Amino acid sequence: MDDQGEREYRTAELAKAAGITVRTLRFYRERKLLPPPRREGRIAWYDHHHLARLRTITALLERGHTLGGITELMNAFEEGQDVGSLLGVTPTEETPVRLSPEELADAFAGEVTTENFAEALKLGYLATDGDEIVHISRRLLDVSVALIREGVPLAAVLEAGSRVRVHAEALATLFLDTMATHAPAADLDRLRPLAKSVVEAELSLAMDRHLAALREPGAKPDEDA
Repeated sequence: MDDQGEREYRTAELAKAAGITVRTLRFYRERKLLPPPRREGRIAWYDHHHLARLRTITALLERGHTLGGITELMNAFEEGQDVGSLLGVTPTEETPVRLSPEELADAFAGEVTTENFAEALKLGYLATDGDEIVHISRRLLDVSVALIREGVPLAAVLEAGSRVRVHAEALATLFLDTMATHAPAADLDRLRPLAKSVVEAELSLAMDRHLAALREPGAKPDEDA
């Protein structure tokens, strides 16, 4: 068939399209890095999902991942929640981002481990959609990448995100409970920018106080902050 998404490949054709040898392809199958092909008698037929998987394996190997690590990542990828259930909601102000597994590996500069990937799935930052990964928010993705480039490990970024989520949920509840007492429910979405302004201003003031304290001679970070 002409449609690349509909095309099927025999073993040798798939290996050629992926730029690997048939022996390597069979080795990946033995390591369960590839899902089983469709069989028609003794002939194995592969599709574009298999080709995408092989290209991903090659790309991750080039980025320094081991086959064992890739196997764990693939298993986590396949067990991840589908994009349709991402956080259980459709973002109204955030822009989701679609990434291939190798693009994700590039963005996080070697920090994409099974543990980090599983934690990002658990938090709802990531979900899977076929051969792609979807990040819930362009803003959160950009901030995460920026923090990693500043030397903050991805595990620490995810831990901070988990803690921020708890406070964000509490702040959202506080605002909605307060406004629901004094405004019609239909107005709550229109008033949400006010909640964001309060949070941004209070966070800015809190940062000022903490940074001023840290600049004082002999000052130590507040462990309870």
